[in-house]
Amino acid sequence: MFFKSFFDDHLAQMSYMVACQKTGDAIVIDPGRDLSPYLETAEKEGLTIKQAAETHIHADFLSGARELANKKNVKLYLSDEGGDDWKYQYLEEVDHQLVKDGDDIHVGFVRLEVMHTPGHTPESLSFLLTDEGGGSDVPMGVFTGDFVFVGDVGRPDLLEKSAGAEGTAKDGAKEMFQSIKRFKSLPDFVQVWPGHGAGSACGKSLGAVPSSTIGYEKENNWALRHNSEAEFIAELLDGQPEPPTYFAMMKKLNKEGPSLNKERRIEKVPADKLEHYRTNDFVILDTRDASEFASGHLQGTINIPYNRSFTNWAGWIVEYNQHIIVVADEKELAAIKGSLESIGLDDLVGYVEVSELKSFGGLETYKSITAEELEESYRSNREYVIIDVRNPDEWEEGHIEGAQHIMLGKLKDSLEKIPSDRTPIVHCQSGMRSAIGASLLQAYGFKNVLNLQGGYGAWSKENK
Repeated sequence: MFFKSFFDDHLAQMSYMVACQKTGDAIVIDPGRDLSPYLETAEKEGLTIKQAAETHIHADFLSGARELANKKNVKLYLSDEGGDDWKYQYLEEVDHQLVKDGDDIHVGFVRLEVMHTPGHTPESLSFLLTDEGGGSDVPMGVFTGDFVFVGDVGRPDLLEKSAGAEGTAKDGAKEMFQSIKRFKSLPDFVQVWPGHGAGSACGKSLGAVPSSTIGYEKENNWALRHNSEAEFIAELLDGQPEPPTYFAMMKKLNKEGPSLNKERRIEKVPADKLEHYRTNDFVILDTRDASEFASGHLQGTINIPYNRSFTNWAGWIVEYNQHIIVVADEKELAAIKGSLESIGLDDLVGYVEVSELKSFGGLETYKSITAEELEESYRSNREYVIIDVRNPDEWEEGHIEGAQHIMLGKLKDSLEKIPSDRTPIVHCQSGMRSAIGASLLQAYGFKNVLNLQGGYGAWSKENK
């Protein structure tokens, strides 16, 4: 048997390829939209991808299953569980088989047993793998999707918060409790291959370790140690992170069928022509490091550094009907394009080469303020307003007296709440998210924006 995992660190998302080495047949579990890692692996290993399976209708990235089916004639295995509201709607155009609890998927002499494990979503499946071609009659591992992670389980509130399905969070939590009971009955030696790792918003305390075992999770995963359903539900629903706004669009597109990827021309835009694109139809993202951006940037640009958090914050800030222009090094353009497309932001139409900024006059800047300077200035000058862009749980654990709390992802839609006659001082926990927030406020016309250097962490040390 052949096995390989793939990790997209911008989405903290795991996908997998399993193959029978006797037949050369391969299946991809939860493929992302960029098919190149799977196709390159198959070619390198002499395998043919004949099948793809999904654990559920994803909310946090755009699935590549439809793309595989259309471009490579791959047969899809998709959930037939969960009721009429959670059925795939593009199946007439692809070779597919709907599967239910107890069904088997055969990949050569490798068998995947379908387990219905609702909780995160009503249609959620897990796939229990047995390598029959290797002579085994006991399962080796289980692909859990967003059901069980290392150290956590999938949140049951996304349908309610992102898809508008009222009252489904508590019902999902009850289903999760029952699914976990079944999961715990599997042998302790069975490996656990989850759909996400640390950094995903599909749970609240995901581990960074890529895989685990049933036995280890029974000992160390908080969710598997609960015997009381009521206590489990209360803890599961408490403290879940704010789901990005793009999750609702992902759920819709993955259900209806993601559009097939097309090659799109990305025009080089001279820096002195960028003013023509400063309309509501366009968004201009500067992908440089925050310190570089603060030192000099083009008017109207929003700074989302191209790092592991880029896709998440682009999903929060960019509207799906906007054309996108990026300020970036040309050598990073393909990667940035792929990250945007992974969540369906397909309309990247142009870029400004970073090197142009060195010779461009009239760049804007913004300044930072230290925690010590904040205390001296803010307490004696009421012309300032402090904007805390951290998550709600961070705010509740402690905040600067008099600060205004607007989580970063909601800042763009809350500009009217910020006094326009006062100087904004933006802060998060460390100064990274607030740099995005400061750039956004400046792009929307706020003057003399300041970023708190070191964030609330630095302020806390200064004010012990």
